[in-house]
Amino acid sequence: MLGFDFSFFNADVISKFVAKGFFFSIELTVIATLGGIFFGTLLALMRLSGRKPLMTLATIYVNGMRSVPLVMVILGFFLLVPFMIGQPIGAEASAIITFVAFEAAYFSEIMRAGIQSIPRGQVFAGQAVGMTYAQNMRLVILPQAFRNMLPILLTQTIILFQDTSLVYAIGAYDLLKGFVTAGKIYGATEESYLLAAVVYFVICFSLSYTVKKLQAKIAIIR
Repeated sequence: MLGFDFSFFNADVISKFVAKGFFFSIELTVIATLGGIFFGTLLALMRLSGRKPLMTLATIYVNGMRSVPLVMVILGFFLLVPFMIGQPIGAEASAIITFVAFEAAYFSEIMRAGIQSIPRGQVFAGQAVGMTYAQNMRLVILPQAFRNMLPILLTQTIILFQDTSLVYAIGAYDLLKGFVTAGKIYGATEESYLLAAVVYFVICFSLSYTVKKLQAKIAIIR
């Protein structure tokens, strides 16, 4: 097939090279998603708090992060932070910290939109029964916001999984590096990139289809 030889790709290659990278990509995706949603929710609440200092800090952080390409943030953190603190940071640890910090800005905007989508009457109803602002958010607003934003949150997670391939730039052993490492050892670099692209496509297409079905189900429930 166009001079390509995929015979090197077998169960042994998967277990020795690809599996390790795949598990780290999944680990990075899960940690960055959970961390991003947690800190993103805090940032969203800061921007909606009505307190100017909190709003300003959150706005600067969110807009600043969203204005810089992720690969630049990854490289900048990996190269500059060890120089500033005087000790190295592992590529995998650096990738996790960077992704959580970066994704928080994007999840913040999703959560802010979700919170603002809840009718103000819900807020007034909570206040009428004596709920504090924190109780209202925790028990009334946020649960509904999460349900409304679930398809978008999952879509952002799929994009996040695709972006994990960028950690290859700092030498982290992700799914892409697993394929490329095997390709270099077996003299099949071009084939390894093609296989990696196919695997990313299959995973992301399958997840996107699942999210689409979920979105349709949520729309029916509403």
